[in-house]
Amino acid sequence: MSVLLWQPSKERAEASALARFMRQADARFHAGATDYQALWRWSVDRPDQFWSLVWDEAGIIGDGPGAQVVDDAGRMPGAKWFPAARLNFAENLMRRSDSGDSMVFWGEDKVKRRLSFADLHALVSRIQQALKAAGVGRGDRVAGYMPNMPESVAFMLASASLGAIWSSASPDFGVQGVLDRFGQIAPKVLVAAEGYFYSGKTLDCLDKLAAIVPGIPSLEAVVVVPYTREAADISAVAKAAHLGDFLAPFAAKAVEFLRLAFDHPLYIMYSSGTTGAPKCIVHSAGGALIQQLKEHLLHCDVRRDDRVFYFTTCGWMMWNWLVAGLGAGATLLLYDGNPSHRGGNILFDFADAEGMTLFGTSAKWIDAIAKMGLEPIRTHSLKTVRTICSTGSVLAPEGFDYIYGKVKADVQLASISGGTDIVSCFMLGNPMGAVHRGEIQARGLGMKVEVFDENGQSLEGRKGELVCTRAFPSMPVGFWNDDGGAKYRAAYFEKFPGVWTHGDWVELNPATGGIIVFGRSDATLNPGGVRIGTAEIYRQVEQIDDVLESLVIGQDWQGDVRVVLFVRLRDGLKLSPELEAHIRRRIRDNTTPRHVPAKVVQVADIPRTKSGKIVELAVRDVVHGRAVKNKEALANPEALDLFAGRPELEE
Repeated sequence: MSVLLWQPSKERAEASALARFMRQADARFHAGATDYQALWRWSVDRPDQFWSLVWDEAGIIGDGPGAQVVDDAGRMPGAKWFPAARLNFAENLMRRSDSGDSMVFWGEDKVKRRLSFADLHALVSRIQQALKAAGVGRGDRVAGYMPNMPESVAFMLASASLGAIWSSASPDFGVQGVLDRFGQIAPKVLVAAEGYFYSGKTLDCLDKLAAIVPGIPSLEAVVVVPYTREAADISAVAKAAHLGDFLAPFAAKAVEFLRLAFDHPLYIMYSSGTTGAPKCIVHSAGGALIQQLKEHLLHCDVRRDDRVFYFTTCGWMMWNWLVAGLGAGATLLLYDGNPSHRGGNILFDFADAEGMTLFGTSAKWIDAIAKMGLEPIRTHSLKTVRTICSTGSVLAPEGFDYIYGKVKADVQLASISGGTDIVSCFMLGNPMGAVHRGEIQARGLGMKVEVFDENGQSLEGRKGELVCTRAFPSMPVGFWNDDGGAKYRAAYFEKFPGVWTHGDWVELNPATGGIIVFGRSDATLNPGGVRIGTAEIYRQVEQIDDVLESLVIGQDWQGDVRVVLFVRLRDGLKLSPELEAHIRRRIRDNTTPRHVPAKVVQVADIPRTKSGKIVELAVRDVVHGRAVKNKEALANPEALDLFAGRPELEE
């Protein structure tokens, strides 16, 4: 039985942009949208009507949309959206030029800055002129090796205004990790901060930058942005100029916007896995724009003058998602550094200080502050926060309990799920609907999400593969350097031809319309031929106070697969027979005997990607003696060594 945790008041639901959109759908298209499920069904059955209405309701600026919304709608990949339209992504995000805050930036507790919309226009104008002078034009690449700070947003907007392609990585990436990404796309300009703050420490980037630049021969200019100091010595960095010197020749004027085809490339993003060199995923300006505005406006109810925050780095797609909030007329609240600074309170301090309306974070961080015993409901007001978003991994039902019991009772908790692959979401919030414990509220409008069994049959109320059976605008343009698209098709369309297979193991609840995620389908366990989602085990183990986090894999063993659980315990604790028995008993009592691990092994650390996702497949490879090909994707690659040659796994 689904447990109802929250429901919006009738007044709040009726005042939402989603309710207004439903009324427009009925008035214009007779959509019959009496509730969210009916609206969703219309949106996937009549994508031409739905996306046309999104264009109008979002107020997209451009030439078009034209009479045809989608050409070759039945092809996936291959559908072409708004073929007659021409637009510019930056023009749509830079609608405001007034004195209101466009961005408020906190660099831990070291730096605080704010830029008005007028300030943002002036900065983007000067960057645009400087990039032009550096030879940047349509289709050229500009790369950012940057913290999540205002200059990162401004350089992206200036690049997009010229029809150039933006790609970014966070400064915690090592030299090889940057070269593995930017080295594939041959950028003309690299923008980098001279350093950054983390956990109260000042970390220098210039040595890494000096090593990176020679490895990217396409570079014609390197721009060094001041953050931790004003006058860093950049003499060791080839082709480098300080930001002030780069912009000095140019005075602010009106920003020019080059309007291009809907599917003109905007972003190059990177797969974060460890199974090989990162895939370079190319996203279109129109697809990212219309999809992300749909999500901000309709699913998150973001309004003009709202204050939108997501804890993210420039190496995670949630940064790209966050900046689209400017297109809704909202202020971006940017934070860079350790989210657990000040004992875990700094993000809640930020929320209160700046009137945050949307608070976005990761499920891992919610779990971490719950383990820390934080109770913001007692220590902070959070009176302006209407929506809390969670993504990055599965938010356990207990995470829902924590938010409503210890953070804020009257709030929409929108667990959302999608990915870098689509620079948006398949499943997310519904501001008119209820929140049920452990469930994502809804399938995204315009996204024909289904659950397939191994034979490609649609399921409800049973676990299976998350698929999308109709084309949508934010599908990638393709992969960089993938002539003919073979790698692109193999990544998403090999299992079920003509159907997007995302790689999540999920269940659709027909009673609520909600979705439960059980983990990655390629990491599901298969003991005795029964598929088990890893999140089912994590949910039980990580409720045990002595366990900080865990990772589970299937180990090939004596002609079958056995479940192996690795646990990281609180400092100073050892895995005693009593604690091991407690772990096994909790799993058995709350799941099934098949979920109980054959082995429980203590480790000092759990490897994770830069965006905080644990890497089950990489650990599985290490345990089986296979090489991990892309350790640079990891935030802590040294942790993999803890899983190699474990004697416990040889018996």
